Amino acid sequence: MQFRISDTFTDSLTRLTAEEQKQVKITAFDLQQNPGNPGLKFHRIDKSKDKHFWSVRVGSDLRLIVHKTDSSFLLCYADHHDKAYQWAERRRLETHPTTGAAQWVEIRERVVEAPATTGVDSRVRGNDNTKSKALLFASLTDDQLLAYGVPAEWLADVKQANEDSLLALAEHLPAEAAEALLELATGGKPQPASMGKATDPFSHPDAQRRFRVMHDVEELEQALNFPWEKWTIFLHPSQQQWVMRDYAGPARVSGSAGTGKTIVALHRAVTLAREHPDARVWLTTFSSTLANALQNKINCLISNQPRLAERLEVADMNTMGQRLLDRLKPKGQAKARLATPAQVREAARAALAEVKAASEGALLTRFNLNFVLGEWTDVVDAWQLQSWDDYRDVKRLGRKTRLNEAQRQALWHVFTGIQSRLTAAGVLTHACMFTQLAHQLAALKHPPFDFVVVDEAQDVSISQLRMLAAMAGVAPDGSGQVRANSLFFAGDLGQRIFQQPFSWKSLGVDVRGRSRTLHINYRTSHQIRQQADRLLEPEVSDLDGNTENRKGTVSVFNGPSPVISSFKDESGEIAAVAKWLKALTAEGYAPHEMGVFVRSEAQIDRACAALKAAALPYRVLDEHVETSVGQASACTMHLAKGLEFKAVVVMACDDEVIPLQSRIESVMDESDLQEVYDTERHLLYVACTRARDRLLVTSVSPASEFVDDLG
Repeated sequence: MQFRISDTFTDSLTRLTAEEQKQVKITAFDLQQNPGNPGLKFHRIDKSKDKHFWSVRVGSDLRLIVHKTDSSFLLCYADHHDKAYQWAERRRLETHPTTGAAQWVEIRERVVEAPATTGVDSRVRGNDNTKSKALLFASLTDDQLLAYGVPAEWLADVKQANEDSLLALAEHLPAEAAEALLELATGGKPQPASMGKATDPFSHPDAQRRFRVMHDVEELEQALNFPWEKWTIFLHPSQQQWVMRDYAGPARVSGSAGTGKTIVALHRAVTLAREHPDARVWLTTFSSTLANALQNKINCLISNQPRLAERLEVADMNTMGQRLLDRLKPKGQAKARLATPAQVREAARAALAEVKAASEGALLTRFNLNFVLGEWTDVVDAWQLQSWDDYRDVKRLGRKTRLNEAQRQALWHVFTGIQSRLTAAGVLTHACMFTQLAHQLAALKHPPFDFVVVDEAQDVSISQLRMLAAMAGVAPDGSGQVRANSLFFAGDLGQRIFQQPFSWKSLGVDVRGRSRTLHINYRTSHQIRQQADRLLEPEVSDLDGNTENRKGTVSVFNGPSPVISSFKDESGEIAAVAKWLKALTAEGYAPHEMGVFVRSEAQIDRACAALKAAALPYRVLDEHVETSVGQASACTMHLAKGLEFKAVVVMACDDEVIPLQSRIESVMDESDLQEVYDTERHLLYVACTRARDRLLVTSVSPASEFVDDLG
């Protein structure tokens, strides 16, 4: 007999208190060791249309719902007596007649008859207000809908669905059916998957998402202790094609937060390592913080395949760059030292002061140190300009302050002064390091990595991309061609918070024709996604003409609307946040399912005060972003990138905190303000979209103007 658990069971478990969860787990372990244990009290659920449903007594009021046949024993659901029985009475386990997948089917007549119990209203069937709108699936045949996994008894409802009723209807359909319909509604073309009636219904890919065989007590314990983690590495079958496909050149997947870009990147890296036994794969991103988060997910994904880890390396760009530079340096040459931000700033300060004291200094009176550092970082150092002619002719993309030739020439003297000071100190900038690596890698017959997968690609720098292109077969001048499958990118232009935009094509990395935008959000509720999207433009384009359209993005589940509140003072905000967190704890949320984010280190104390007031154990995350089971997490918005929580609080969204006043004051020209505002908006968007189910955004009055846009 196969002993299985359903995702409905692990989901229901998280809604119980810690003591109730402990009792249910003990019963689950007893059932696995002996499903017919005479000491456990089984009761058939007579009102269920599926006669294989049984209730197992856990405590005075707790019940565990199981589905048992001669060949299968399935843990289905856990809750208090009445709710547990109601769940079983509204469902049955079926093998879909077309796809061949095992699936939970919600009994339609019970849904329609008991709206107060199920939370379903007339939107499922369509009422007078919604019927006037266009029907989304009326043109599809029954066979077409069945091929997407729609249960036969729900066909009529699906054909009556419009844009208002679709989400309510989707909540009552099997996951694969709901997601296929959402993809159809947004212009996608989901692939029907039929395995025929003769195949084991639990072996179908759709069924394997929901039902897992537990071979021993250790495997069951892991599944019950970490049910949330399974969603952080779950690859939806519709995304499988982008993981498995062969690409003739560099490829990219994009999409708004929660659409699974990182998961596609993770599975792409593992697939490349698995299918090419002699190849080395590098999974990377732009920061060590995100690389640590990727490593944690990779560990979960390949825990049962340790040999893959020998050929699959996870490291951020800077760490790997230093490692490669040291490996490729000529014998006897000293190890390269990288310039710190403080060293670069001091070199810029001294060079600017020297030029201002000279005859051409009058041309630079309006330019302060922050402007010079920005011009050096985003133009001169980024593109590794080596001469006055290079700087005179370069397109200063992203730098909106106009410069005449005389001003440029005076500034060039400053930049040569910066470079000479860094050279005298024996240090390299990161851009110089990656540019050197590009030349060295281009000369190698065998690159150190055969395949590179890049997450959060929107924040990859010019020199980093030049180095990646050289590793994949493109010369530093942009000539040559990227080897098939060697470069794969995942990113979202709406989450760009570190890098100025630039043309990838100019560096030999052209993803046109091999770029795909994901539109189905599996992580964030419809309500959170909808409000967070108000912070961004509906369409974003890069400098090569690739467009990311957010209009068609939909979430696959509903949830409570985000709560947005402003308070008179910090103590009022802290008390309100603590009350909200306590309420979640009472609902059964575990501490590690909650995250609290603030704009910068200056506001961390407010987050900690709220967590203390809520009596929650917590951890302030550093650049390693290692969350802990049993502890809530607090960190800055920048560190929140790559994290996911069931509930999120974004605190201290005050005026002059976001957008950060010091960034605004550092701008030399009003035309440069737009870039500051854009990246600050992106930052708040990143923080809000770390939430799956619940979101609270708070501020002390006056609130940030972004909060008004969000609301």
